[in-house]
Amino acid sequence: MSGLYLHIPFCKQACSYCDFYFVTQQQHKADFVKALVQEIESKKDTVYTQEPVQTIYFGGGTPSLLTKQELGDILDAIYKTFQVQADEITVELNPDDVSAQYLADLKSLGVNRVSMGVQSFDENLLRFMNRAHSADEALKCLELLKLSDINVFTVDLIYGNPGQTLSMLEKDLETLLTFDPPHVSAYSLTIEPRTRLGKQVELGRLIPTEDDEVAAHFDLVEHHLLAHDIKRYEVSNFAKSGKEALHNANYWAHKNYLGLGPGAHSFWWNEERTGAYRWENKPDITAYTKSIAIQVPEKELLDLPALAEERIMLALRTMKGIDLNVLKNEYNFRLNTKQKEYLFEKQQQGKVQVGDALSLTSKGLKIADAIVLDILTQS
Repeated sequence: MSGLYLHIPFCKQACSYCDFYFVTQQQHKADFVKALVQEIESKKDTVYTQEPVQTIYFGGGTPSLLTKQELGDILDAIYKTFQVQADEITVELNPDDVSAQYLADLKSLGVNRVSMGVQSFDENLLRFMNRAHSADEALKCLELLKLSDINVFTVDLIYGNPGQTLSMLEKDLETLLTFDPPHVSAYSLTIEPRTRLGKQVELGRLIPTEDDEVAAHFDLVEHHLLAHDIKRYEVSNFAKSGKEALHNANYWAHKNYLGLGPGAHSFWWNEERTGAYRWENKPDITAYTKSIAIQVPEKELLDLPALAEERIMLALRTMKGIDLNVLKNEYNFRLNTKQKEYLFEKQQQGKVQVGDALSLTSKGLKIADAIVLDILTQS
């Protein structure tokens, strides 16, 4: 089973932390939809249509800036081109775009999951992030979601912001939990170099939050969500039982996925399963909409050793971890002596669990990147 990712690059304004490809001018929207449909149709009768599509994900950017008709045209092209057996169709949305009618329209198109970027209910933090919505709009949207027929909704929060106290974060969590969300994605603020925040740090105008404060935020998020039976299943993702995101799991498990739209990434195993290709569509909407024929991006071929390391990195971000037999049988990878010794030490510290599977504890997940780096550099 494979997944489809549709990158919708339009935004009303630039969030201060975002380094995804986006544009704030929307005059190209009609041309973009036409080009996206053309790219979808170009995949007909190719290797990418030989296996069923399990998940469809509209990300961005801001997919909720598309109308029902525009989303419908894209989905029609997908159903005509691919073998669709979708268990999950997700649309990302911003609170200021949502109405009861829009949610009903999404449901009528077959959408059964939406992901809403709240980030915070604190007006000062929303301004710091340069979000387009207000706290009141986020609250109204959550009320509409609770009344809608959408099966699952997920809410994004960002913690670890400079100046954000534990009490501010606790207030955000308590506000969110009054709506009993089935899924929450809680991200530690990452300051990327090419963003507005990155430039402020570079100029010395902003000091990132200290690691110990971020770790305290991490603990607070997990504690409050767990108290409402919303359990961590990945470093940044929490869900009630059965409400975990299927599309994201495709990425973590190295399943095939096809990215469509400017700036979208794809991953596809070769036929022999001796390697996999990764590629990215050019992040340029002007070139994308003006192309008479869809340009074929240059593909990078990853061999099994590189894929094994990546699979370990991805899997150890999840509570499930990685089955060591999968690493042996699918990637021809076995832990060496030094890696086993390192993992035994971390197991004694309560950060790692090693058996048939390798996984991190909640304590270990706080420093997942450091542990993964240590594992992969033991030789």
